[in-house]
Amino acid sequence: MGWIAMFLTVGGLCAFETVSSIDNAIINAEVLSTMGQKARRWFLFWGILFAVFVIRGLLPWLIVWATTPQLGFIGSFTATLSSDPAVIAAIEHSAPILLIGGGIFLIFLFFHWLFLETKHFGLIGEQFFYRQGVWFYAVVSIILLAVVWLALRIEPLMALGAVVGSTAFFITHGFKQNAEQAEQRLMKGHLSDISKILYLEAIDATFSIDGVLGAFAFTLSVPLILIGNGIGAIVVRQLTVGNIERIKRLRYLKNGAMYSVLCLGVIMLMHSFGIHIPEWVSPVVTFVVIGYFFYKSLRYNKQIANGTMTPASA
Repeated sequence: MGWIAMFLTVGGLCAFETVSSIDNAIINAEVLSTMGQKARRWFLFWGILFAVFVIRGLLPWLIVWATTPQLGFIGSFTATLSSDPAVIAAIEHSAPILLIGGGIFLIFLFFHWLFLETKHFGLIGEQFFYRQGVWFYAVVSIILLAVVWLALRIEPLMALGAVVGSTAFFITHGFKQNAEQAEQRLMKGHLSDISKILYLEAIDATFSIDGVLGAFAFTLSVPLILIGNGIGAIVVRQLTVGNIERIKRLRYLKNGAMYSVLCLGVIMLMHSFGIHIPEWVSPVVTFVVIGYFFYKSLRYNKQIANGTMTPASA
């Protein structure tokens, strides 16, 4: 991988991690507003270290190790930088299992947002799908069935990887739903700052799974994932501190995050079935999709400010 490709990959990882963690940043900001100054400083300093070096540092390493156990725990970290033909062959053999699981996870994540989550409708058709929310489980079940059937014809472990991806989605989705309910109790209750810090760290770990799995659509290099996701995590913390209200005004930014999730999920599935996608495609698609919805949000705000549109008519 050349230097230009590396910088493009890191930039794409940073952008994707940032926009996919907007919900996490909003939760952090709301809970932090109920905490004392000392607890806030503690979370913003030590929380960054934990988020970058423990959660986003350890998780991709564990994923690569789980899919390529023959490399060993340490070897799984350094293997993606190795030029040893045997190591490269081992990674290429196990990569489809990882990619198909991550692809299923991301595609399920997109369709859950499209069918079931409240949103600002940014594209034609979104409102229609939202009204058909009951079909979410049928759609993702059919997708999983089709992917598993195709995978079984190539490699049974790929089929297992797809099922693991769907299982991971529903487990983490359950945690996220519980987190939303817990946040409401936190805002109404009188829990200690330590309890709130532990809650925020647990939430960060849950939300980080989306960004880490999506990162494998950009690269299989764990060190690059650490750099890109780490920078993104730091950006999210800074947004939590100073600019969260401004981020909330970017009406369609979540739409951009979810459409980039869909694109990355499809790219991962294509890779897993042996369809070659150039390494620059994932970061470029991410920049284009997020950039479009960022521009759309700014244009909406400008129209509201000029009086050419009202919130009710948008």
